Amino acid sequence: MRITRRTLLMGAGVGAVSVLLASCTPDPEPTPTPTPTRDPQPQPGVPEPSARLRSSWTTDPFSYGAVSFTPVGVLAETRSLLARPVGDRVFFAGEATDADEPGTMRGAIRSGARAADEVEDVAASGERIAVIGAGLAGATVAARLVGADMQVTVFEARDRIGGRIHSVTDDAWPMPVQLGAWLFSAADDDLLRRMESWDIGVIDLDGAQWRAPEGDVEPVDDQPLEAAIAEAQAGPADIALTEALVAAGGDPDDPSTAALLSFLATSAGADAADLSSWFPPLLPSDPVEGADAVDGADAVQGARDDLTPLVEDALDGVKVSLSSPISRLAYDDTGVSVRLGTGEALSFDRVIVTVPLGVLQEQDLEFDPPLPFSNRNAIGALGMGRIETIWLQFDEAFWDVDAAVWHTVGADVGIRTWINLRPATGENILVGIVGGAAAEEFAALDDTEALESAMESLAIYAS
Repeated sequence: MRITRRTLLMGAGVGAVSVLLASCTPDPEPTPTPTPTRDPQPQPGVPEPSARLRSSWTTDPFSYGAVSFTPVGVLAETRSLLARPVGDRVFFAGEATDADEPGTMRGAIRSGARAADEVEDVAASGERIAVIGAGLAGATVAARLVGADMQVTVFEARDRIGGRIHSVTDDAWPMPVQLGAWLFSAADDDLLRRMESWDIGVIDLDGAQWRAPEGDVEPVDDQPLEAAIAEAQAGPADIALTEALVAAGGDPDDPSTAALLSFLATSAGADAADLSSWFPPLLPSDPVEGADAVDGADAVQGARDDLTPLVEDALDGVKVSLSSPISRLAYDDTGVSVRLGTGEALSFDRVIVTVPLGVLQEQDLEFDPPLPFSNRNAIGALGMGRIETIWLQFDEAFWDVDAAVWHTVGADVGIRTWINLRPATGENILVGIVGGAAAEEFAALDDTEALESAMESLAIYAS
């Protein structure tokens, strides 16, 4: 087990205890269930899984969602306004501040590098810098500023580092369960180089299967959607992706088109009715073997191993205070006062805020004085998307589909997109992904209801 040089403060302040953080985050203690949990209803051909885990980004008070998206009528420049520094004291990073590729891991990394440049332009060596958030953006900016001889402390509200990277290791599973960001393509070249340096394995998710209740159907072509976006972008006003499809002669309610839009929501975090046509999200690659993916990107890939070292490496040598939510930032031309949830206040020269957009929208972090109108308007204008996943492990495979990505067409089910890890790993593991309104509905289910929804959604694939 590798031990880093990073100093970990379990709760910030004068009385904090400094310890060394091992590379693995301890598993949380289970909380007792007040009432007995009923058994899930069986489904024909679908056995109850031997292990299961699900995400909870929609209800997580430290994120309130998964990724940001650009709603209809919101300009791309809005993200630059969100990222604008305030008085050379308060700076912003995170995927929501990246105008080119928001909602992506590479966007988060690039935002951290941009914020580090902004701080280095105005700060002197030895200044005390606070970074709020220990995800990819926070780790990137912290590493840069430590390298510039500044005194950096990272405050993380959770009891772990990583942010949206959340790899759970458990003896019940033959591989880490990725409850956060773990899918990417060759466009994530910098991320892939970092993974290679840490011997983090990558699995190729080859082949896609489109299945309706009556059987397999032809793969859905995404070219009409791309053409509709291109046509809408030439129009006088921004319209939703669904309106763009209708204007181009498409039907969003067509079962095959609806399945494609459902797939888009699993990466965008929002439904097509809410997404801008002028500034649409990157269309997810459909890994059809032998075919080029959207925009020339390679097919979908996933992380085989624990992704935590990516963030841990960047934070090596940095003071990190876990379980330290920040409630208030007071700033003026002399510095910044950072108040923890405990009420304790610490003084810094500057602060970089990397918390998710959802936290800023919920106003769980108070700014004194209030942020300028331009920053506040950007926070309110952008959207925070919902994405949830459920991992299921089975003793034996009940399916005969070799494709890695499954799309359900025409069936009224809660989960329409599944990732089959058996071909790439040999493990009987299926990962269900939902986005947008479906994710919000899924998040509202209790664990038994969520499992029932998953098993009902898988019945169509039972051999």
